[in-house]
Amino acid sequence: MTIYNFYCAGVYEGKLRFTEEKVMHARVDRRRRTQMREHALDPQAKYILPLQQIRENLPIYSKTEWSGERVVTANGEAYHRHLTYTDEQGRTSQVWARRKDTAVDIVTLDGAVIAFLCPNRYGMEIIVQEGMEKLTPLVVYDDPLLSKPEYGVNDLGTFLVPMRDGLKLATDVYLPEGIQPGAKLPTILVRTCYDRAGKKEHFLRWANKGYAVVNQDVRGRADSEGELVPFYYEREDGSDTIDWIISQEWSNGDVGMWGASYLGYVVMAASTSGHPNLKAVVNEVNVGSPFVDTVRRGGTVCSWPLLSWTLAQSVGTRTDFEIFGGITVDPAKAVEARPIRDIPQQMIGRNSGPWDFWSQHPEYDEYWKNCTHSEHADQIKAPMFVISGWYDGDSPGVSETWRLLTEHDVPNRKIWLGPWEHGPNRARDLEGTAFGEDAVVYDYDVNVLRWFDHFLKGTANGINEEPRARYYVVGENKWRTSADWTPVEAAVTPFYLGGGGRANSAFGDGKLTLRQPQQGNSPDVYVYNPADPVVDAGERIPENRRTIELRQDVLCYTGDKLEQPLKIAGELSAVLYAASSAVDTDWVVALSDVDEAGNSILLSSYIVRAKYRHGYDKPELLTPGQVEKFEIFLPNIAHQFPAGHRIRFSITSSSKFVAFPNSNTGLNPYDDPEPIPATQTVYHSEQYPSHVLLPVLGE
Repeated sequence: MTIYNFYCAGVYEGKLRFTEEKVMHARVDRRRRTQMREHALDPQAKYILPLQQIRENLPIYSKTEWSGERVVTANGEAYHRHLTYTDEQGRTSQVWARRKDTAVDIVTLDGAVIAFLCPNRYGMEIIVQEGMEKLTPLVVYDDPLLSKPEYGVNDLGTFLVPMRDGLKLATDVYLPEGIQPGAKLPTILVRTCYDRAGKKEHFLRWANKGYAVVNQDVRGRADSEGELVPFYYEREDGSDTIDWIISQEWSNGDVGMWGASYLGYVVMAASTSGHPNLKAVVNEVNVGSPFVDTVRRGGTVCSWPLLSWTLAQSVGTRTDFEIFGGITVDPAKAVEARPIRDIPQQMIGRNSGPWDFWSQHPEYDEYWKNCTHSEHADQIKAPMFVISGWYDGDSPGVSETWRLLTEHDVPNRKIWLGPWEHGPNRARDLEGTAFGEDAVVYDYDVNVLRWFDHFLKGTANGINEEPRARYYVVGENKWRTSADWTPVEAAVTPFYLGGGGRANSAFGDGKLTLRQPQQGNSPDVYVYNPADPVVDAGERIPENRRTIELRQDVLCYTGDKLEQPLKIAGELSAVLYAASSAVDTDWVVALSDVDEAGNSILLSSYIVRAKYRHGYDKPELLTPGQVEKFEIFLPNIAHQFPAGHRIRFSITSSSKFVAFPNSNTGLNPYDDPEPIPATQTVYHSEQYPSHVLLPVLGE
């Protein structure tokens, strides 16, 4: 019976063996790091590596002929030949990269399976036959400058930490076991709305590597006091928690923060407090300011992405992930329910505090201002490592974060952008788009640790001297680096809208060209009916918009077939000259890659509400029929259009699963005013040169 050593983020977690019925696990004691006796694996064990699935398929893997460049197992799993490793004995192994699904890769030696591994954001998990470690990607943890898992974990328990208003937040503290008495430690702080117990095993591994780890529920969640008012208290609460940390006898006064998604908003908010003891931040796939990304994206009222999160937070003090995943609440029913104010009551049978609160603040007031990062970004001092991907639904927030770091020239900022979803570093294929084998990396968490090691421990590992931006060009399927983001090598180039006034649908005459438009070009016109909104995925995925672009209320501007591949990389934007018959409306813009067969694959999109064209704090209704200039950003991208493909830029006025349709009335959207159709006119002339700005890379 084969016995495997089990490692998580480079930390030894004991021994595993597979029987016909069970996964047997001989754990390591968390505190003393002593080997314990073998027991059946706890079904509730929170490992990412699918151990039960591996056990079930082990006979298939053992009978598979691992040779050639491509392997398909008897159960249909597809693998490609990837990296090799050679150990001191001269043995050479082969890593097989899994395709079409979550990357659970396999390592073979002389055709026999010796290891299974799963890269992820929290740290690669791997089971490997004893003595074969050097033949696997586990060697990424061998960097001599990387903090080593030399300690156990001493759980100090839960503390109720008071905030400035007296409210107390549940806070767990973990210290490295085995440190010298009286030692002062750098701290990594995590503040979560998803129950601090949920991912704690992943965060404890920093304690194994010599950090104090502080894990806290934000107010109103899990065991913390108060009510959840999303976004509002995170700046002050983050700062107050850092004050508490640096007052502890085990603290050396240096604090870092890690956060992803809403937790990413939390770390960005804490950064804008300017706390002098916040010395390092890792900010992954972060939610942006609520008027930029989440609640009122572009000034609209967000629909399913917001509803799914809010309803999941509103059934109790702990998140219901069945709702969040759209399992127990039907997304289609939720976005169609009316009145908008009462959707939580209809969907989960109770009111939602956040939903009610937002409906009481329909305009950009002091609540929203306090939650908007740009209002406080001049206070950011901490070095920040930003990580995201092209298919992250919160990429508008990531783009906002990077714009602010750049605008205020925050020292030691760094960005890493991959072909990744909101749960990054997961798969090599997505919705029919195939990336290279190296789209999933084995050193994801290593680079996070290097960031903390350098800025919290003073380790001279060189991460601060590496290029500021690292990004993956989809289509070219290649990692690139640059001195900045947008890449300094990119030439921001205007592509102008044109045509004969009939750009309606992909079969219209809309053109996208490098030539500036001529005087007298006829504008394009469509009717937006709020009762018939565009139905798209509502997520940032490589969605095929071919069916959407058959609609007459979608204007399509398409470039000529490319004679040579064209690469773009960076932040995008558009300048739109348009008029509406209504006093308010929405504009939805999208960039896509059109292949020879007519498939139009989404690259980037954004939505804006017209009344906020001068700023969220300066709403102004439209004068019907009057031409206005709209400057619209689109989230980041790095993409190569192949020769023979075409670039397409499209415009419409609705996106059902992103935002509730604008009623075109200018009235409070939470009052569900009777909607009216609007006639929309988009101009592209010498006087009104509508265009999209693309950062074009040379060879």
